[in-house]
Amino acid sequence: MFQVAKGQRYFTRDSRPIFYLADTCWSAFTNISEEDWEYYLNYRREQGFNVIQVNMLWQWDASSSRLDVLPFHQLDNGHFDFSCPNKDYFDRAERMIAKAYEKGITIALVLLWANYVPDTWASQMNIRQVGLFPKECIEDYVTDVVSRYDQYNPLYIISGDTDFQTQEVIEDYYGKALKKVKELSPDALTAMHIRGRYKEIPDYFLKDESIDFYMYQSGHNQQFQETAYTLADYFYQKMPIKPVINSEPCYELMGYSRREYGRFDRRDVRKIAWQSVLSGAHAGITYGAHGIWSWHDESLVFDSSIGEAFETPYDWRDALKFEGAFDYGFVRHFFESEDLFDIAPAQHLLLNGKSNTEGMLQSSEFQKSVSTEIRVAENDSLILVYIPSNIQVKLFGDYSKQSAYYLDLDKNRRAEATGVFNSEKNQTTFKMSRFVQDTLLVISKKI
Repeated sequence: MFQVAKGQRYFTRDSRPIFYLADTCWSAFTNISEEDWEYYLNYRREQGFNVIQVNMLWQWDASSSRLDVLPFHQLDNGHFDFSCPNKDYFDRAERMIAKAYEKGITIALVLLWANYVPDTWASQMNIRQVGLFPKECIEDYVTDVVSRYDQYNPLYIISGDTDFQTQEVIEDYYGKALKKVKELSPDALTAMHIRGRYKEIPDYFLKDESIDFYMYQSGHNQQFQETAYTLADYFYQKMPIKPVINSEPCYELMGYSRREYGRFDRRDVRKIAWQSVLSGAHAGITYGAHGIWSWHDESLVFDSSIGEAFETPYDWRDALKFEGAFDYGFVRHFFESEDLFDIAPAQHLLLNGKSNTEGMLQSSEFQKSVSTEIRVAENDSLILVYIPSNIQVKLFGDYSKQSAYYLDLDKNRRAEATGVFNSEKNQTTFKMSRFVQDTLLVISKKI
């Protein structure tokens, strides 16, 4: 099972460090046949994924499903009767969780998505609502879930896409659920999945260290993609120290939120992954494909008018094979093979955009962009520089004698890199690579 040593920024499994690589499949239990589930698990396992993030209950913005299976019996008004769980649903979910467990994949199980909790942005929206979870049913529900599924060592994600507007939400819903999980399974890991661009986790959940790792969401709004690294840095600095994960980056080929024209492509989602992990969120990363999270069948309906108004997903059979998933698999492989679990942000080494070193005018927008979009991290062995758009890189210090190479992240090719040192400026310049897409500059600290 996944574990965290106190005061550490990474996960372990069987006492060995492990990189959390999750796929997003919120709608699994309501939408996926068990045969397709096994095919999906096999495919993602081959790509290196070791976690699947799933909503325990019905996902409010899922694609339509051919399956007639919901977690609770429904009342005449369409709301769930939370006192009457559907045994067939939870039996089926157990078979699916057990199948993942057999394949070495951990399920990160979201217990209470925000639409089930009062006074959250999701429960206040004009969307199909199935009712609010009664406070008096929370403990019984959590007890049933933990008692049934804990044998498969899931991660318990207490909230889904939430904010924290009232003390009632904090204490009587999420707090009660968290307390019950820890009471029944003290060694299980817990976290809060929070809404996009949000960074507030109430002290109520931190004072007794019930939360084991931090999750944030850079999300799907094209205008705020810098939160991949700004929130990584925020949670890296947050006390107490815990592993940090960008648990919901932009999904591959998801339409921009607010129905803005365009979709996030493979390069966009790869960029967010590297910017996240080199900025403090290096315990892992979550991938998403537009068509997998909602489990979309092209012959059925997806409502693009609700929520953030995302464009129609791809059929799950196509979305499963988006190339970005392999890029995320490579992130895990690289981190584990290079033993980067102790890596730390090192943005102070980057000189690009900080001064006019070449005697040419640069706009303040350019200077800000180049000094933030390029991300730098280091440990005792390596310096890593992620370069989203090709440019020569200037670093503080002398690295002219160290071995270095550029890694083409699009085609996984390598090319030698040589730094030229300017002693007057105490600056090493690496000329731009010959690759046309984003690259990783890898510098050995050993001479």
